[in-house]
Parts: sequence; structure tokens; C-alpha cells
Amino acid sequence: MPQSRGGSRSTVDAAEVAQFSRLAAEWWDPNGSMAALHKFNPVRLAYIRDQACARFGRDPKRLDSLSGLRMLDIGCGGGILSEPLARLGAVMVGADPSEDNVAAARQHADRAGVAVDYRCTTAEALADAGERFDIVLAMEVVEHVTNVGLFVARCAEMVKPGGLMIVATINRTLKAFALAIVGAEYVLRWLPRGTHQWDKFVTPNELEIALAKAGLAVSAQTGVIYNLIADRWQLSTDMDVNYMIVVARSDDAATSTEADH
Repeated sequence: MPQSRGGSRSTVDAAEVAQFSRLAAEWWDPNGSMAALHKFNPVRLAYIRDQACARFGRDPKRLDSLSGLRMLDIGCGGGILSEPLARLGAVMVGADPSEDNVAAARQHADRAGVAVDYRCTTAEALADAGERFDIVLAMEVVEHVTNVGLFVARCAEMVKPGGLMIVATINRTLKAFALAIVGAEYVLRWLPRGTHQWDKFVTPNELEIALAKAGLAVSAQTGVIYNLIADRWQLSTDMDVNYMIVVARSDDAATSTEADH
């Protein structure tokens, strides 16, 4: 793609980075501002593991099921997803544009004795450096960037042939406005007010188009809903609010930058 090398535009939203930086000290507090994300973590972690194992012929029941797979967690925050993936054997790179978030992530990983390569950087910088991964994760990130299409394209550049990209985000529906903003931020106070902006939510169709333009084909998708009775998040066919999409690069495909050079 034309903007693959040198002088590429940034998709980082400085206001969003500043907002999450203010919460850096609370990333690992399951009862703090990130409580909702901690409850969401088990379902997305299991989904990532299962999709990765299916793609790469691994046994999801093994404690080292992701052993040797190089994975990028872009917009990793304090590392609450990167760490458990590393514990499953993944060679993890956690990237975030917030120095405060990266510092919190490194501190927790050091205390826990978990090896994660945390970097204060962006998807654009990593792609420009020629980084490549078996799996690229963009979990709860695309609704916080300035240009979804460009962000997806730059992330897609880093997916190796035969690799996966997994995206989790929020649909732009009235139901999502009611539940993810009014309900979660103002009524239940699961999240700090202002965490999300409805007009930045992305529909599955919009995301699939952006991913297809980047050369990735959808292999799986699922909704995620909150089960009030069980007090946990679970997979669902309902993609009206939270959803995850898995896309793959064909084994014989070359990335656009490789084709250009």
C-alpha cells in the first residue's frame, strides 16, 4: 500500500491515549475502573486460544497450547490479555502508545515473572519496521482510533502468510448505545464515563470490508453477551453490541509490502 513505508499517517487519537493513561494504575485492579474488562477477559482469552489452536493444529487443553506462536496485542493497555497469552506459551509483544500503560504492564509482568515484550509504540511504527506475527490481536481498539480503515490495513500488513488477525469491538447500533454507553457507563458504572463514543463504533460489515481490502478473509465471527444470571460474559450469535471477528491470510499470500519490494 502507498502508505506502508516512511511518513505514514498515525491513527492514534491523542485524547483517547490520555484518557486511558489516567487509568494506568488501575489496569490490574479487578474491582476498579477496569472491572468490566477483567470480567470480559476469560471469554476473549478462550476464544483467541481456540481459534489459534484450530488454525495451527494445537490442542487447546494443553497449558502450553500457544507455544512458539508469535503474537501482537496492539493497544495492550496494562497487559491483562498479553500476560495470560504468554502463560499459554505465546511469544508476546504488547504494544501501546501510552507510556503510563506500558510502564504498568511491565511492572506487573516483572512481579508475576511473565515474559512479555512490552513496547510503547504504534501499529504504524511496527508495520514500518517490518514486524510480522502469526497472530495480530486488536481487541477493543478499533473504536478508539482516528481511521479504522488505515489502522486495519497497517495491522494486516503484520500478519504472516497463514496467520490470523482477531478483532473485538462494539457494533454501531441503538442497542449498543443503550447498553455499552448508557447502561455500562452511566447506570451500572462499569466503565468511566466517556470511555466510548457511539459514532466511533464499527459495524461488522464496515469492519469486514476494511479487512477484505487489507487482504484478509473472514474465517469466524461471534457475538459476546453478558449473562446477568451467571454473572459472566459468553459467546452468542447476537452481534448487536459486542462482537469478535477472526480473519486469515492465505498460506501462499505475501503481504503488500513484500509484494512492493
